[in-house]
Amino acid sequence: MTVVGNPRSWSCQWLPILILLLGTDHGPGVEGVTHYKAGDPVILYVNKVGPYHNPQETYHYYQLPVCCPEKIRHKSLSLGEVLDGDRMAESLYEIRFRKNVEKRILCHMQLSSAQVEQLRQAIEELYYFEFVVDDLPIRGFVGYMEESGFLPHSHKIGLWTHLDFHLEFHGDRIIFANVSVRDVKPHSLDGLRPDEFLGLTHTYSVRWSETSVERRSDRRRGDDGFFPRTLEIHWLSIINSMVLVFLLVGFVAVILMRVLRNDLARYNLDEEMTSAGSGDDFDQGDNGWKIIHTDVFRFPPYRGLLCAVLGVGAQFLALGTGIIVMALLGMFNVHRHGAINSAAILLYALTCCISGYVSSHFYRQIGGERWVWNIILTTSLFSVPFFLTWSVVNSVHWANGSTQALPATTILLLLTVWLLVGFPLTVIGGIFGKNNASPFDAPCRTKNIAREIPPQPWYKSTGIHMTVGGFLPFSAISVELYYIFATVWGREQYTLYGILFFVFAILLSVGACISIALTYFQLSGEDYRWWWRSVLSVGSTGLFIFLYSVFYYARRSNMSGAVQTVEFFGYSLLTGYVFFLMLGTISFFSSLKFIRYIYVNLKMD
Repeated sequence: MTVVGNPRSWSCQWLPILILLLGTDHGPGVEGVTHYKAGDPVILYVNKVGPYHNPQETYHYYQLPVCCPEKIRHKSLSLGEVLDGDRMAESLYEIRFRKNVEKRILCHMQLSSAQVEQLRQAIEELYYFEFVVDDLPIRGFVGYMEESGFLPHSHKIGLWTHLDFHLEFHGDRIIFANVSVRDVKPHSLDGLRPDEFLGLTHTYSVRWSETSVERRSDRRRGDDGFFPRTLEIHWLSIINSMVLVFLLVGFVAVILMRVLRNDLARYNLDEEMTSAGSGDDFDQGDNGWKIIHTDVFRFPPYRGLLCAVLGVGAQFLALGTGIIVMALLGMFNVHRHGAINSAAILLYALTCCISGYVSSHFYRQIGGERWVWNIILTTSLFSVPFFLTWSVVNSVHWANGSTQALPATTILLLLTVWLLVGFPLTVIGGIFGKNNASPFDAPCRTKNIAREIPPQPWYKSTGIHMTVGGFLPFSAISVELYYIFATVWGREQYTLYGILFFVFAILLSVGACISIALTYFQLSGEDYRWWWRSVLSVGSTGLFIFLYSVFYYARRSNMSGAVQTVEFFGYSLLTGYVFFLMLGTISFFSSLKFIRYIYVNLKMD
């Protein structure tokens, strides 16, 4: 048996960067092709079990009372596989390439009443198992449960003690693997006395068949019937998003620019008439956004925090774009465990230089002096909330014995990557940003004394702006968001990366348009405090996404239990926070560009 591709077992696991770069096994999107000869052993690894409706609640297969070798030997896993909760171990199943097996005995077991109760509880919670054959996952339910009748009510629970493995090959390669219990009768677990032992005999069969399919990628996920099929293109989401974008862009481009043209013509005419007159108090008679031209570029409070938000937001914009582009290029194979996880960690570490550069560059432009504090704040703005959330989630997994709890070696690896790659790149980016920063060069002079802001109507308040600015971008992605949640927190497989890229671009476009419109309305009310308002208005989309996650958990999913609930809401909160940073950054720079444009075209002394 020969293997083409990079080996999956790395002995030098103390080299964090090497593991991170090569942790996706054979490389993203590249299939590790294993060639067999007739009769060659094919290793079947047992992996994990868990409730079907709780995708992130998984446990090691050997935690159940099942057939287990005397000495458990685990497979060396990549970083992405460990993050995905995989814990592969060798099994007692003996499979040889192209050799059929009929009802071979796997092991004999004597189960105590406590072990039987453990199996009963697992079956009642719809536990499924996952095995891996030549990097192909195969899944099935641990047992069978039947509820029938009201009067009399019957509750039957049975354990599958025989598994039929179906494997398809093309030439000397395995293309497809599946397991079934179609013609098998479950072994009843009912009616056992507390002091009684249950004798079981586990058996299995292996059937090989040749297929004309040459590549695994040609087989659609879901052909095994266990998980749903791959999602299809959903035109309703696309049409909904496109209509909203066209309306918003049309609103900004036609109505708003027409109003601006009238404003500029009126203000410039008034300026010429004032200059031809006495020339005293050129602000007299002005109203709207021109009158605040001496305050609109007044730097905001908490400028260090603002710059940190913009820097981290720019980093996640680059990270999100990079992940989607890599997926579009076919660099993520659905048969590779945890490939996206590994790529996300790698890209996050490498894009830390972007956050440092953007934050430090703008901080220096607006007159910031505490450069070191700004870098520390930038590098902590996401990492600290993430670490706190992960600590709670990981502790819950650890307390419940879940495989989603990261081993100490993986935790040290990730910490080392951040200390040796992420943080230094943030500092390096900050140094370049500080040294390359040019003056802010505002189109208007700023007076020393701030102008008094007139009372604002209720519809121009921060809360209303956040509601409007957050709801409209959210509505543009609401349909697509369901499919993304069904993939991350369900059993769907998302492969529509082109549609995802399109919707991501729509989200950013809608956010920019809404930000420009809301900023114009704010300035028209002679309120020049647009800096933080622009970040909060569209950044509040993250709050709507979190509220949607609450709705999804309660109405669209069957998730339950402390382990799954803590993970869902912990990481949903982080997701909303990331969207706040990304869209707040887009919103701010769109508003800044717009304000520069209108004041550059305004004639003033």
